[in-house]
Formats: sequence, C-alpha cells, structure tokens
Amino acid sequence: MITETRQYITFKLGDELFAIDVVQVREVLEVSQITKVPTAPDYMRGVVNVRGQATPVVDLRKRFGLPVTPDTVSTRIIVMELKLDGEQAVLGGLADSVHEVIELEPGDIGPPPQIAMRWRTKFILGLGKRGDDFIIVLDADAVFASEELVML
Repeated sequence: MITETRQYITFKLGDELFAIDVVQVREVLEVSQITKVPTAPDYMRGVVNVRGQATPVVDLRKRFGLPVTPDTVSTRIIVMELKLDGEQAVLGGLADSVHEVIELEPGDIGPPPQIAMRWRTKFILGLGKRGDDFIIVLDADAVFASEELVML
C-alpha cells in the first residue's frame, strides 16, 4: 500500500509503462558490453562493469515473460540498489526505454486489478494513473527477489 507522495522513474517494456521508486535507482546507462554468465538463469543477460563493479543485468522482458526483442538505441540499463534477502544488492534491469521522473500521490495509485492482469500481482505495488495513461508501479525488491538472483 502506497501512503505518501513519491517520485518514480518510468520506463517501457513493449507498450506497457512501468515505474519504480526513484530512491532505488542509482543511475541509467546506455547498453554497453554485457558479459554472459554461463550458469545464470535465462532472464539474466549477464554482467556489466559499473564503476569497476561487476553488476548483474536482468532482462526485464524475460523476467516478465514477454517476447525478447533486439536492443535498440533507446534500450537502457536501470542500475538499482535493492534489498534482496535482507542484504543490499546492486543490479541492472534492461528496459526498452527510460522516460522521465514523475511524482505520484497515493490518490493517483490504485490497487492492481485481480483479474485480467498479465503481470504477477506480487510484483506490483499499484496501478498509477497519469492523464489517460496507466502506469504499473513495481515493487522492485519483489521483482528481483528470487532464489537464483540471491545466489548471484
């Protein structure tokens, strides 16, 4: 439940607009050399060098079960600081494009619908509305909290 006004960074996967709390975002990077990790889960694209640190990169399309598309000039890596299994972790999420930082008030965000939602509701904090657009507000910690990621 969202109880206070917060800023969110918005990004797209396909035609869907998503948002995550800007507090969790360290930086947004252009896609550079991503090194594959042989035994990683299929939604792990690999690791990138972020200021001398090997940072895991998750393909958000694969994580959400969307068809994979080739990277474009708009593809970005959102580098986030998350709490995974009680520990701070830094990882990147690959998005089709990153748009802007917006402010949403609790009244702008409703609960996600329980039916007809193609996204797992455990990943979603709410459904924001801005003008005519719906924005899926993600619980970034839940999206990335999984046994496979914690082991990385």
